[in-house]
Amino acid sequence: MSKNVKVGLIQLSCSDNPSLNFENALVKVKEAAKKGANIICLPELFRSLYFCDVEDYEQFKLGEEIPGPSTNKLSELAKELGVVIIASLFEKRANGLYHNTAAVLDADGTYLGKYRKMHIPDDPGYYEKFYFTPGDLGYKVFDTRFGKLGILVCWDQWYPEAARITALKGAEILFYPTAIGWAKTQDEKTNNSQYQAWQTIQRSHAIANGVHVVSTNRVGFEKDMNFWGGSFVSDPFGNLLCQAKHDKEEILIQEIDAGATEFYRTHWPFLRDRRIETYQPITKRFIDD
Repeated sequence: MSKNVKVGLIQLSCSDNPSLNFENALVKVKEAAKKGANIICLPELFRSLYFCDVEDYEQFKLGEEIPGPSTNKLSELAKELGVVIIASLFEKRANGLYHNTAAVLDADGTYLGKYRKMHIPDDPGYYEKFYFTPGDLGYKVFDTRFGKLGILVCWDQWYPEAARITALKGAEILFYPTAIGWAKTQDEKTNNSQYQAWQTIQRSHAIANGVHVVSTNRVGFEKDMNFWGGSFVSDPFGNLLCQAKHDKEEILIQEIDAGATEFYRTHWPFLRDRRIETYQPITKRFIDD
């Protein structure tokens, strides 16, 4: 059965002014809705510069409650436009306890809940463990007006387990709000290899699970990082349906058929052939014996 829906990817560049970033995001959401988008995804932590490039206690002041002022405003906009909005925010859960969190607002303005990022990196330029506690809500699927959406966040992209579990919980589309880029000191060959690896792993999630994957990145130079943009949509065979540029803000609108999952999963029945009784070793950190 066909289940056509239009997804909107908002690829943003961000400044050191959270208010201006938020207003820019609202404008872009309105533009995406005007172009026909039903589900609109913003990039990771779009309200600010990517502050995790340093360990700085002052950055905790950017944290906010969820639900709170940002989700309230986005809820009003979602209701006004009749769209679903996926918004990645810096959640202050309690004093000294913070999460990297994606909130979901349904098309009638209802706050459906949040997903707290599970996999937290700690790499040069990505010191997220300093700021974020790993998520404790589990992998989430949100039943929206336009379908059942699985939300994962950035570093989660590298983990097939996260995509698999979210798909097994009924996600019809996987969304990945993202903030990832190239160090300014890297050469073009390294840049291309990194981007291709990032895109390939997500396209593989689409293939393995028989679902569309939507990945929305930020773009532009922030200190020593060049965020590579390249937001894209993959169909369940891993084919690219659209891809943004690497050097500018863009709004991509892509119509997909979420109902095609039935076709892909019956023709390539990976879920049928899973040998779940053999997978217990995956719960170990490493298999030493």
